Amino acid sequence: MTATVPDPGLLALGADGAMRGATSSYEKRLGDMAGVYRDDDAYRAVLAENGPDFLVYRVEEHRNVDGEGALIIGTSTLQPGRYGDEFAMTRGHLHAKADRAELYYCLSGIGVMLLETLDGRSEALPLQPGEAVHVPGHWVHRSVNVGDEPFVTMFCYGADAGQDYALIERAGGMSALVVPDGVDGWSTRPNPDHVGYPGR
Repeated sequence: MTATVPDPGLLALGADGAMRGATSSYEKRLGDMAGVYRDDDAYRAVLAENGPDFLVYRVEEHRNVDGEGALIIGTSTLQPGRYGDEFAMTRGHLHAKADRAELYYCLSGIGVMLLETLDGRSEALPLQPGEAVHVPGHWVHRSVNVGDEPFVTMFCYGADAGQDYALIERAGGMSALVVPDGVDGWSTRPNPDHVGYPGR
């Protein structure tokens, strides 16, 4: 029996995050971000000012086949903002198949890829247009917008990877916070609420 071979996909990626050839998209709005920011009072103040439908980030994806060996390619557009002393960020995740890697390439804006391993290693890698971060398997990761305009990245990962979004919440957040400071306008500091990743 011959396997069905999917058609190739031609994609056009805009600096604004628009992706011609996308097969799906989703948005995370302010009402979806409860528990993401350490300063819940600051989050609730922004929520009260802007309402639950305020757009935080949008993802467009192209996937034409699922399973081992296939790729998901997409764009993530993270709006700027501040929540207390934290910059706007995505929920972040570890892949459900933890050994799966991911690539992020910056199309526009400036941001930071915040990464850490379950055993305590931590990195904060700055990204600007033309730069990419290769996130190896077994690294928890999230995007942070440290600029004043949308932070737009292209991403690519294995279609069988899946995501574990609850892992960060169970750990009390990631071990580092990205905050305004320093020569580049941002720095990291330890998150005192982080309790590690029990059961991993």
